[in-house]
Amino acid sequence: MGQKAELSRQQQKSRETKERIFLAAKTILRKKGYEELSIKNICEEAGVSNGSFYHHFKTKDDLLSYYIEEQPSINPDLLDLPGSAEEAKTAIIYVYLNYARYCRDLGVEFMSAYYDTKNQALNPDSRTERPYPIVTVQTYVERAVQEKIIQLNVGIEEFTTDIRMIVIGNVFEWCLRSGKANFEGNMRRSLGKYLDSTIF
Repeated sequence: MGQKAELSRQQQKSRETKERIFLAAKTILRKKGYEELSIKNICEEAGVSNGSFYHHFKTKDDLLSYYIEEQPSINPDLLDLPGSAEEAKTAIIYVYLNYARYCRDLGVEFMSAYYDTKNQALNPDSRTERPYPIVTVQTYVERAVQEKIIQLNVGIEEFTTDIRMIVIGNVFEWCLRSGKANFEGNMRRSLGKYLDSTIF
């Protein structure tokens, strides 16, 4: 019992440190932009050592990606096998509307800084795994195709790349307009049109 309590205390402390590092990064992004987001500046702002930073994150982009990928997870029942192509499209749009809400929670400043061409965490070629929503959607679609519930008229890699570009475009537009764009509406419309043309 004592060991378990000790472990959960350590886990709690670790979570708090991660949160402090992230809030420091958010503050720097808001006040000074991506250029000033160095590990040294993050550690100073958070009041933690470099060692503590590297214990939790590999790089500053890893830190930003952690908070993008650790978004509240989707109820797996909603992403069980679809009954039809229409149901599959609805579920995929749901995943990205959830992502849009999460982007809103993180804020325009954070997302604007995250979607920077210097952020190599966005480059699928330099990552070992794709950001969370794409992984979820790809697995879901692959299973539905395998079970012959839906058909794709493009390859799965092309499909996930197209979706990633549509989503990035919508986030970029929302950031460009300082949060004044119809984020969810645009996401639903552009994804819906693409899915109507690829899933049968």
